[in-house]
Amino acid sequence: MNLYAALRYLDSHTNLEATAGRAEGLSLDRMRRLASVLGDPQLAYPVIHITGTNGKGSVARMITSLLEACGLSVGTYTSPHLEVINERISWNGEPIGDDELAGAIGAVAAVEEVAGVTPSYFEILTAAAFGWFAEVAVDVAVVEVGMLGRFDATNVADGVVAVLTNVGQDHTDGTGSWRAAIADEKVGIVKPGATFVCGETDPELRDILLATEAEATWFRGEQFDCEQSLLALGGRNVSLRTPNGTVDDVYIPLHGEHQADNAAVALAAVEAFFDRSIEDDIVQEAFASVRVPGRFEIVQREPTVVLDAAHNLDGARACARTLQEEFALTGTIVVVAGFLRGRDPAEMLEALGARDAGFLIACTPDSPRAIPAPEVAAAASGLGIVAEAISSVDEAVHRALGLASSDDLVLITGSLYVVGPARTLIRTEVEA
Repeated sequence: MNLYAALRYLDSHTNLEATAGRAEGLSLDRMRRLASVLGDPQLAYPVIHITGTNGKGSVARMITSLLEACGLSVGTYTSPHLEVINERISWNGEPIGDDELAGAIGAVAAVEEVAGVTPSYFEILTAAAFGWFAEVAVDVAVVEVGMLGRFDATNVADGVVAVLTNVGQDHTDGTGSWRAAIADEKVGIVKPGATFVCGETDPELRDILLATEAEATWFRGEQFDCEQSLLALGGRNVSLRTPNGTVDDVYIPLHGEHQADNAAVALAAVEAFFDRSIEDDIVQEAFASVRVPGRFEIVQREPTVVLDAAHNLDGARACARTLQEEFALTGTIVVVAGFLRGRDPAEMLEALGARDAGFLIACTPDSPRAIPAPEVAAAASGLGIVAEAISSVDEAVHRALGLASSDDLVLITGSLYVVGPARTLIRTEVEA
């Protein structure tokens, strides 16, 4: 099976990422059957399993970098992708090649009939990742949950370390005891005997977070934490404490105070995996090399262009805080934004601090769930923001760059279906 055929096969299966409808009758039975027919490759190596509303991707990259710096061969599975599907499955930080991806998907396609199930798009990719990691004989796999946790396809793996970054408002209607319900689903990845590294600090969720079969539970603010976080050129300089001691003078080339908390979670997870401390110089080297595309990423100067996939309220608030705390602007802000259904455009724009922008260009993400650009522009106008609607992401980005002077800042944000294409456009034009 070549890559074209593999992607056609993949696209012929239900993609819940694209539709994101309410799922009923959740079960791991189909994924367990598929994995079993493949020989349960997810059991061939230890797994660090990561869930949370925000920060999963950043923490996964940080953990991967730390494990690599310790000399291990590391497979990493994340979702969704920003520009190309290969990004989801990587080995030592390098995305899977086209031929290898085709082979991994083809291996799943070959057993679908034998398994007697029709897997979803995400289940196929998850099984392909598990199979490929076993084939290349990784020492450890870093696996990011797709959604929630307990019934996520990735949960056929048994993480020796289970990580929860935080609990926030995403994939919920926000009614009733939604935080407790989300927390309960997310801790479903914590398996008997695991070490549970918990970045969530809400005391009202404490009973839920403690009601697992973990051998040990480490809480941020107790067993581990970021002791100090200072602004530095291009990122932050932090001190990180774990049960094994404190590492000072750690440079993280990422913007946002939240990345300091993510770093604390990542280091705790890796030390829990090894059951020992990591040498200071290895920690410093690993964090200095971390890159997280599409998460408050500066991709151009004069004007400054920032890409930030702030796709939910907590992400939008973090984006606004980072912009306010870390950037001294002499010009104005031009925002390009597009959102998916399930988000209130006015609420998202408020959270982003878009009232302070000089101009907003609404665009339509390339997704069946997209909120049309005119609807977002109307919400912006209702908040007193000068706005216009341009459906095409590429045209919206070009419009913003055409409006901005050299001392302005262009913020491209919202859905990954906006940030990803924008990143491809800008990178391609800069390279050209």
